[in-house]
Amino acid sequence: MSSDKNNMSFLDHLGELRWHLMRASIAIVVFAVVAFLSKEIIFDTIIFGPKQMDFPTYTFFCWLSGFVGGDVFCFDEMPFELLNMRMSGQFQMHLWVSLVAGIIIAFPYVFWEIWRFIQPGLHENERKNSRGVILFTTLLFILGVLFGYYIIVPLSVQFLGTYTVSSEIFNRIDLTSYISMVSSVTLATGILFQLPIVVYFLSKIGVVTPELLKTYRRHAIVGILLLSAIITPPDIASQILVTLPVLILYQISIMVSRRIIKNKVKVKTS
Repeated sequence: MSSDKNNMSFLDHLGELRWHLMRASIAIVVFAVVAFLSKEIIFDTIIFGPKQMDFPTYTFFCWLSGFVGGDVFCFDEMPFELLNMRMSGQFQMHLWVSLVAGIIIAFPYVFWEIWRFIQPGLHENERKNSRGVILFTTLLFILGVLFGYYIIVPLSVQFLGTYTVSSEIFNRIDLTSYISMVSSVTLATGILFQLPIVVYFLSKIGVVTPELLKTYRRHAIVGILLLSAIITPPDIASQILVTLPVLILYQISIMVSRRIIKNKVKVKTS
């Protein structure tokens, strides 16, 4: 750790953090502007992709259904249409989707800026043990985003979009409702997949231990179920699909915490 960083006051650290956050915010805004100008790709291809029956997820599940001897997951059309009910509805959704796209695309750089602020405060051996954290964080985030977009979103759209209580009712879904579901689920699953990274840093500072994670495993399961119910549409399948990988990540987090604690013990005894 450099002497300049050691001699910085609390206000100096806040000033340093402000510049890192400012650069990260600029990156988000730049990518959001790019997304705003690419509305055909963002909306027609990405946002409205899960509404099309040739979406890869539907194609795969239809093939899988036929492979096991049935066609329960095969559909000819998505029996609902999107409707804008507000004067500024489309423009507001355009801004919102652009912002979410900016956050998703800029996430690796944003985390890199945060890491640049944290790294000088680590000891040399901690910096060595933390190599690759940016890569793993980015990979987990991308994996979470892809999981949300290609698994949770299309199954939720298919279930909720085709669900009816009577043939007398035709689904006309508000544009805001559809876009909020797609964007929030995709972003939320990307963030949820950061659980091992969060546990990594909490273990570094001694807040979390593997014993603590094991002791409160049942409480964590309940919390994960509640969180899944919040970020996913109100259908059991989507909640289960979100809960399962997060439970796996929780177990991985216990292994990560155990390794961090072992490394700390080795450093103290050496």
